[in-house]
Amino acid sequence: MKDLKKRILTLMSSSDFKPLNKSEFARTLGISSNHRAALRAELIKLENKGDIVRGKKGRFSLRAKSKKGSSGTGSLLVGTLRFQQSGHAWFYPDANDATNEAAGMDLQKYSRVFIPSTKTSTAMNGDQVTVRIDRIGPPDWTKHRKNRQAGGKKPDDEAAGYVTKVIKRGMARIVGTYFHHGKFSHVQPNDVKIPDVNIDRQAQLPDPKPKPGQIVAVELTRWDNPNSTPMGRVTEVLGWPDTPGIDMLAIVHKLGLRSEFPDDVLAQAKGFGDRVSEKDIRGRDDWRELPVITIDPHDAKDFDDAISVQQLKSGDWQLAVHIADVSHYVKPGTPLDKEARARGNSTYMADRVLPMIPRELSNHLCSLMPDVDRLTQCCLMRVAQDGKIKSAKFTRAVINSGRRFTYEEAQDILMESDKVLAQRFPDEEKEIVHMMRQAWKLASILRKRRFDQGALDLDMPEVRVTLDDTGKPTGIERSDYNESHQLIEEFMLVANEAAAKLLKNRSQTTIYRVHEDPDPDRLNEYAELARLHGYQPGDLTNKKHIQELLDKAKGTIEEPAIKIGLLKSLKRAAYHHDPLGHYGLSKADYCHFTSPIRRYADLIVHRALQRHLGNPPETIDKTPPPGEAAQIAVHISDTERNSAEAENESRRLKMLQYLHICSREENPPTFTAVVTEVRHFGLFIEATDIMTKGMIKTEDFPDADRSEWLYDPTLLKYSGPRGQELGIGQQHQVQVAHVDMELQRVDFRIVDS
Repeated sequence: MKDLKKRILTLMSSSDFKPLNKSEFARTLGISSNHRAALRAELIKLENKGDIVRGKKGRFSLRAKSKKGSSGTGSLLVGTLRFQQSGHAWFYPDANDATNEAAGMDLQKYSRVFIPSTKTSTAMNGDQVTVRIDRIGPPDWTKHRKNRQAGGKKPDDEAAGYVTKVIKRGMARIVGTYFHHGKFSHVQPNDVKIPDVNIDRQAQLPDPKPKPGQIVAVELTRWDNPNSTPMGRVTEVLGWPDTPGIDMLAIVHKLGLRSEFPDDVLAQAKGFGDRVSEKDIRGRDDWRELPVITIDPHDAKDFDDAISVQQLKSGDWQLAVHIADVSHYVKPGTPLDKEARARGNSTYMADRVLPMIPRELSNHLCSLMPDVDRLTQCCLMRVAQDGKIKSAKFTRAVINSGRRFTYEEAQDILMESDKVLAQRFPDEEKEIVHMMRQAWKLASILRKRRFDQGALDLDMPEVRVTLDDTGKPTGIERSDYNESHQLIEEFMLVANEAAAKLLKNRSQTTIYRVHEDPDPDRLNEYAELARLHGYQPGDLTNKKHIQELLDKAKGTIEEPAIKIGLLKSLKRAAYHHDPLGHYGLSKADYCHFTSPIRRYADLIVHRALQRHLGNPPETIDKTPPPGEAAQIAVHISDTERNSAEAENESRRLKMLQYLHICSREENPPTFTAVVTEVRHFGLFIEATDIMTKGMIKTEDFPDADRSEWLYDPTLLKYSGPRGQELGIGQQHQVQVAHVDMELQRVDFRIVDS
């Protein structure tokens, strides 16, 4: 287009300009969909030249100098603090915050800021804070480690700063042990990085009152100075330390998760009864006599999705993805809706599920269980032989699932021979078994097409600790991401994309799932990690080179470290009211449609689709206007992050408990580990078969005398008395030496020769 560059820069130079993303630029400049590719290309050119910078959420602004100088030193930023185990923290500036925009720093380059443990003030993990930048330059570790980067390459500069103010606490409660002495009492937090909290004598204690030694939840009432003692009040007594489930309950309270439903919400859920009525079915497409199945984890109860696949005479495929029609029951503005919105999503902890909607719906009336009628929204697609989606339409439907399969059962069907399957399954189930094998043929075509188009293969095996009825660890269960998982994933991805495309093309306000492009600096850091593991990664700003690296690592001992390192270097996927695209999936338009039982975003999408269904309901649900949709997107991105923190912490805690039990056994189990980092005090490792990080101290090296092992800080390796070498990328057999439950750290020892 003529003078497009001039039009962009003129708009951005106006006094009232606010940062815009690509879609907003197109709307503001009146650029039609036919010319949006030219707009994107021009924006990228300007960005590469340094004329404009891309902030969070993909919004562009003119490059500006900080008021305190072009370096950015002295800038004041607003954002969120995330602590590391070391006590240091990373600060993440908020996107589109007026204070951050006024600072003029390149927040694309400095998307996170290092905060030393001595400069965190009274901030705690997850707090919203203001930070003053006091240094931009090489990371401090470069002063102490020689030739850290391969080939002596100079590391990228980092921004560092200090907390000036806590705006809002991210931790709902502090959980710890209650102590009472005379007229005074205090709580010792479970988190060793938080100082003891004195209990305000004027504050009323809960009834019954806490007893010394019990675990309690505390709300901070005052803590303004890091040199003073925090004050707080006890809000709830959780129980004694050895009470089954108290460890998980502590996480629930610390992160402010909602564990109980209000009475009016439960009453509304129970009011629907326990079966689908003829009135509910009226006007829906009837799939009850057609082959429909579900495939889910063996312990799942909330079945969101079901599938039906048929290859047509033309060679094309018909794929039906049925999703639980939660929007039929959960209406906007009702108690159920308000509670679901507040929760944002279900939370799956190590020993319990905190559902988004009551179990009467999540595990029963909405769950697509076999042999019962259930309501769905159906995405019916026609797929070409090469995997291209030729058409997609959405309708209301009713199904009666013919069979519920676990992933393990489905995997057996996909891997077994036709002869064995003919003997295993009765005649009435052979149609369903045949359909599943046909489904994998289609899924494998879709999967190949997706990776050919630039998607990244980030699938990881799942390792979880099995528990007895009291929550005590009993063992390890590993679930590989195999064909049965991939089958369902591919079908859900194309249904999600189809929903996003329809809603975008109809200009229907909704919520999209977005994944921003990664910061080049973070990719450069990741490239260094890959080199340390013996790979030559190439230019990782080119996604093709990333996938080539992943392909090279596939099936090797380093694969978990390579994949986890990449995930850490990428930005976090989130929700947004604009279709900003999804980097990891390589999709321009993407939303979440397939899990409305457990995600509020999907429920919003289902409501947005209602007016565009082939058979819309008589009454169309109200959908949020753009401003409210933007607020919901921010909120559910936060609840998702909070739930993920709870899930990860609960699983890690159970893993630590399991490893602690292992450390006390006479014949402890042996794990395979790979060395990820070498320091003067020992080795950092990843125990790959249990997906757990730890360290091997020098005293736990082979041959007891640590003085016989020589550390080379230049080559980053140890040399032993018998010519042995210990360095990055090596594989070893290890056993647990010690578990520090308080610091949540695991020490291993090498047991191979």
